[in-house]
Amino acid sequence: MDEKQVLPANTGVDSASPTTTVVNDAEWREKESFLVRNGLAPSSFLRRPVGDKHVAFDKSMKTRHLHMIAIGGSIGAGFFVGSGGALSKGGPGFVLIDFMIMGIMIFNVVYALGELAVMYPVSGGFYTYSARFIDPSWGFAMGWNYVFQWAIVLPLELTVAGLTVNYWESGVNVAVWITVFWLFIIGINIFGTLGYAEEEFWSSCLKLGATIVFMIIALVLVLGGGPKSGLYGEYWGARLWYDPGAFRNGFKGFCTIFVTAAFSFSGAELVGLAAAETKNPLKSLPGAIKQIFWRITLFYILGLFFVGLLVRSDDERLLGNGDYIDVHASPFVIVGKDAGLVGFDSFMNVVILVSVISIGVSGVYGGSRTLVALGEQGYAPKFFTYIDRSGRPLFAVLFVLIFGALAYVNLNAQGPVVFNWLLALSGLAALFTWGSICLAHIRFRKAWAYHGHTVDEIPFKALGGVAGSWLGLAIIFMVLCAQFYTAISPIGSNVGTAEDFFISYLALPVVILFWVIGYLWKGKAWLRTASMDVDTGRRELDWDLINAERAEMATWPAWKRFYHKVA
Repeated sequence: MDEKQVLPANTGVDSASPTTTVVNDAEWREKESFLVRNGLAPSSFLRRPVGDKHVAFDKSMKTRHLHMIAIGGSIGAGFFVGSGGALSKGGPGFVLIDFMIMGIMIFNVVYALGELAVMYPVSGGFYTYSARFIDPSWGFAMGWNYVFQWAIVLPLELTVAGLTVNYWESGVNVAVWITVFWLFIIGINIFGTLGYAEEEFWSSCLKLGATIVFMIIALVLVLGGGPKSGLYGEYWGARLWYDPGAFRNGFKGFCTIFVTAAFSFSGAELVGLAAAETKNPLKSLPGAIKQIFWRITLFYILGLFFVGLLVRSDDERLLGNGDYIDVHASPFVIVGKDAGLVGFDSFMNVVILVSVISIGVSGVYGGSRTLVALGEQGYAPKFFTYIDRSGRPLFAVLFVLIFGALAYVNLNAQGPVVFNWLLALSGLAALFTWGSICLAHIRFRKAWAYHGHTVDEIPFKALGGVAGSWLGLAIIFMVLCAQFYTAISPIGSNVGTAEDFFISYLALPVVILFWVIGYLWKGKAWLRTASMDVDTGRRELDWDLINAERAEMATWPAWKRFYHKVA
């Protein structure tokens, strides 16, 4: 079924703003040659016309792509390396507790996003839900904050990737590796949506496969099945939970890991962006959203549980020896070394390298698609809405890719200092994004009921409902409080420095500044429930099919219905 995307009312969009008509993508792609479709011909860069309108994005992403983006897309250096720093600061007990709490939060956030995305097919992002159901000015702030979050993440990931290669002591200058990986990411983006989708699919397969292999090996080591020459040559069990102990640094340790855990889940919301570039989001998105449950449970919680069993929290190697993520500090690498598994540390280092590059590719994708949406709504220059014949938002992609040059700043001795301040500009962006999704879902449900609709009219409902979004919002507020506390009173000190505080909280005044600019630009603020339009732009649905599926599920036993909701 062809879909027509209409910009929703009350989003801060002028009535004269153009709408985007999405034609049958399969028919469009059949008319173009293979080289043009995949961005390999000179004519690929020409604007993609359809009458007097323009196709928003290429819809070549398949269900398998979306599922893998959901289950493994955001698993990166924060999980494989950052978890080591968390273990050293809070111990295995706090790691497990904090990641479980953050898992509950992100579970509710993504389900709320899924409900909104299935209802309203908006290309370019969830920030538009903030503009539609909260405040157009806040939507402006969230959109630009999200763009800069990914624009700054790109050079960081390039730097980390370059430093990761030095694990093998290559002797090559880091600038060379930064250039190589930057060109690789540019190359991936030549293939547009399909390039991103395939890269994420295969990198996610590698990350998930490596994590499963690690957990199997870890189980064998815990039971004493490792090489006799290694540290775990006898029954190991949970001895490290007793010595050096399950918890470190008391309440400060809990708060510090809370913040680390929050940022380890960054990127989980990308599945909401990617859904707009699939042929059938109504079918693909719910299945992808359900993968979040397994990612949280199986990979984050169980994987880090084994890490806490096998790596001492007072191991000095966990602290690293540089200003950036140090692969030597990865607990996954440390386990391989201590177990005497020849080559396993190098294997995990390859996985970490792929993960870092993958996050860089995701940064270009997430930042560019959001920038296109900002341009469509009049919150950014109109040239960012340029879509070429292969479905690529050319100028938006180039804008984000250019930020990769900032990675060379890190080659200077003062580079890390400068870069830390750049990162601080968008340091809390993920938390604000997640909180906005929860609040938009809460207000959508309120407006939905106000205008006489029932919950049964919602094709895909968030598993936790409004209560889940309130819980997610509460946890996000707790993380912000924990971030504030650790900024003014870090571990090892009673009082933090002004520099520590502003690096942790500089993003807050930046968001407020964007909020004010958005208000001055459009002159629209907090939306009243009565003024929210819940009908314009709703997806056309096959209710006969939906009702038939619901009737069939009603005959299932309770366990099967629950399993269907999460798997």
